[in-house]
Amino acid sequence: MSISDEEIKKKVVEHLYWDSRVDSSDITVAVDNGKVTLKGTVPVYASKGAASSTTWGVEGVISVENLISVEFSPSFEIPSDGEIKSNIESSLLVNSVVDSSNITITVNEGIAILEGSVGSYWEKIKAKDITAGITGVVNIVDKLSVVPTERVSDQAIAEDITAAVTRNFRVSIKNVNVKVENGVVTLSGGVPDFDAYNSALNIARSTKGVIDIVDNLVIK
Repeated sequence: MSISDEEIKKKVVEHLYWDSRVDSSDITVAVDNGKVTLKGTVPVYASKGAASSTTWGVEGVISVENLISVEFSPSFEIPSDGEIKSNIESSLLVNSVVDSSNITITVNEGIAILEGSVGSYWEKIKAKDITAGITGVVNIVDKLSVVPTERVSDQAIAEDITAAVTRNFRVSIKNVNVKVENGVVTLSGGVPDFDAYNSALNIARSTKGVIDIVDNLVIK
C-alpha cells in the first residue's frame, strides 16, 4: 500500500525531532509525491547534512531537496575566517585516512572552499565531511579533483563495482546499470529503497580508480 504525502511528512517531522544531531525547531517540511523539500535554518552546518540523512530513513521518501541554511544564534561568537581555515587544516592533518598534502583551503564569510587533489574518491567525501564538522562553516564548495595513485582501467572499475554490488545483500545488480568512462562512473536504474540506493553509491565511492560519480539512480 502506498504511503500518503501527509503521512510521510508526519514521519519526517517526527524523525527530525528525534535525531539529536538536528535542531529541527526552525525546519519546515514539504512533500510532493514522495519528494521531500527541507527549508529553514540550523545553528551548525553538520545539522544540515544530518537532516538529509535522517529524512532519507523515512519510508516512502524518494528524493530529498535540502534548502536549509546555517544561521548562528545571536549569542554565538562566530570564529573568523582565518580561525575556521586553521581549524579545517588542523582537522584534516590529524585525520590519518585523508592525505591533505595537496588540499588548499580558503574561507570567505564562513564558506569553505576545498581545492587541490586527493588520491581517491572516498578521500574527497571524507575531506568534505571533516570540513562540515568545523564550527563556523556555513557552506562548502568542493572543488577537489581525484588523481588516483595508480592507473585503473574503466573495465576493471566497472567489474569491481559490479562484483561488489553482487556481494551486497541490500541491492541487486539486476537493478543497477554501471558505466565507466575515463574513471567517471555513471550509475542508473531503479532501486527499491534508500538502503539499496546508498549501498550502490557507497560501493562506487569506495572503488579504486573512480574519479567522479554521476548519480542517475531512482528510488521506485
